Amino acid sequence: MSATGGGARDRETARRRAWEDRTTGPLVVLGIGFLVAYATLVLTEALPPWLVLTLQLLLILSWATFVVDVVVRCALTPRGHRIAFLVHHPLDVLSAVLPVFRALRVVSLVHRVRYFRGRGGDAFRARVVSTMLVYAVVFIVFIALATLNAERDAPGATIQSFGDAIWWACVTIATVGYGDMYPVTVAGRIFAVMLMIGGIAIVGTASATIVSLFTERLGQLREHPREERERPGERRPADAGAAPDAVPLQDDLRRE
Repeated sequence: MSATGGGARDRETARRRAWEDRTTGPLVVLGIGFLVAYATLVLTEALPPWLVLTLQLLLILSWATFVVDVVVRCALTPRGHRIAFLVHHPLDVLSAVLPVFRALRVVSLVHRVRYFRGRGGDAFRARVVSTMLVYAVVFIVFIALATLNAERDAPGATIQSFGDAIWWACVTIATVGYGDMYPVTVAGRIFAVMLMIGGIAIVGTASATIVSLFTERLGQLREHPREERERPGERRPADAGAAPDAVPLQDDLRRE
């Protein structure tokens, strides 16, 4: 009974992975389209009505597609493990609710690329570093866009342009906070809190990755001389010119 149940779970998991493999490319394209459409709506004020409608439909389509993807993947997960699936994929679930997580969902799709699935140390570091960099760029740009959209028309707002928003986002995520620009709306302050939390996570991940890389490289440097000394049948360069029948004085004294 348990073997039959285990086989059924394996088949369901295989179907979910096949679904993920088939949908990775379209979701990446749709996610990039979502980012471009949102940026166009925020940064361009004088757009033709038909273009505004088209971009809004693209945003709705991307949202609906992300919702369907999460629902299908959850349905393909074996029973009894669906709650665990939702818990271990919070970004996928939140992407169906908030636009900022919808943008970050595009970054999470990088993990599905075959090269980044490797279990070796190099593949793991490549996955962490590449994901961290893309997360930082997408996170800063999207938070800047969302904050500008919330702050631009607010009374007393100091963030009035995309350049102001990018500057504010960079100094905030870097935990500098000059205070020359700050959000005054509730939505803008919520985005600021999200940016602070994201900045701590990104900086912490970068620091841990760099420390791990240096530790491994120093370990390799320590092991290399030891391996050279343990190689049999090899002479040091200084002894290369010595006569073959030359016997060290210490050996003569030891035999006497």
